[in-house]
Amino acid sequence: MMSADRLLAFAAMSFLLIVIPGPSVLFVVGRALAQGRRSALTTVVGNTAGSYVLVVAVALGVGTVVERSVAVFTALKLLGGAYLVYLGVQAIRQRRSLQTVFADSGAVSKGTLRTFWEGFAVGVSNPKTVVFFAAVLPQFVDRGAGHTVLQMLLLGLVFNAIAVASDSVWGLAASTARNWFARSPRRLAAVGGVGGLAMVGLGVTVAVQGRKE
Repeated sequence: MMSADRLLAFAAMSFLLIVIPGPSVLFVVGRALAQGRRSALTTVVGNTAGSYVLVVAVALGVGTVVERSVAVFTALKLLGGAYLVYLGVQAIRQRRSLQTVFADSGAVSKGTLRTFWEGFAVGVSNPKTVVFFAAVLPQFVDRGAGHTVLQMLLLGLVFNAIAVASDSVWGLAASTARNWFARSPRRLAAVGGVGGLAMVGLGVTVAVQGRKE
């Protein structure tokens, strides 16, 4: 298998990429501000699952197609951007109902699966992660050691472990700040609107970046 030095080098590069807020982090923060800690952490899990699908795709060779095809890569980012805009608009429309949701833990529980899949969609369409896995991940594989697919899957686990820790910190910090807003229905509606606007802006940014690619 690969050497420890190679694994550590990949972990260091992954950390540098992850700590810089991107689509997944901003989405988690938006969810934390709009819906609270549980929603944020569920989104983190969904994001991680989506990211690992990209790892598997790269390991099986799909990443090469995405990397070389401008049309496929752009389409993926445009779809991800459009979905973020949709979720942002929904958050803005529902901002005045956040006080009820905050007080009713049962309502939050019912939306856990949906929140997971929304996070999954963002994770699997994250342009920053797509580029990293398609262009960088294969460079850290020791082809002379064999088991190329297993090496990629292992590297993907390292990346996701770092991402879970980092994104969870962002989500917990944002949800803690949300508690202050929750003391006032007007504040909570405002932060829900801001979270929605942030997601809309993020979606537009992702879509524009897709066209540039």
